[in-house]
Amino acid sequence: MSMITETKYGIIEVTDNVIANIAGAVAMRCYGVVGMTQKGTRDGIVNLLKKENMSKGVRVAQKDGAVSLELHIMVEHGVNIAAIGENISSTVAYMIEEMTGIIPKKVQVCVDGIRVD
Repeated sequence: MSMITETKYGIIEVTDNVIANIAGAVAMRCYGVVGMTQKGTRDGIVNLLKKENMSKGVRVAQKDGAVSLELHIMVEHGVNIAAIGENISSTVAYMIEEMTGIIPKKVQVCVDGIRVD
């Protein structure tokens, strides 16, 4: 799906993939985040995604013209998970609004794993 906005200059269409790429890139820059994750469909094991696939760790849902995001991440051992989740949620919402003009209704952060060195 995509969000369509009409301006005096024409129509702007922003696809879910673009929103997912922005959200993944922004989340990766937040402190304590090791990477985006995705659960395997067969075994249910969480896999760390490579940089070119980080949008697969983001689910974008649209309902009644509102966008909701669900981000799946892996964090570094020893960080405050609640603080990281709040930081990612607010930063992703802000950057999506700044870059696309779309205000996300909800940004949910799911911590799927912790990396221990």
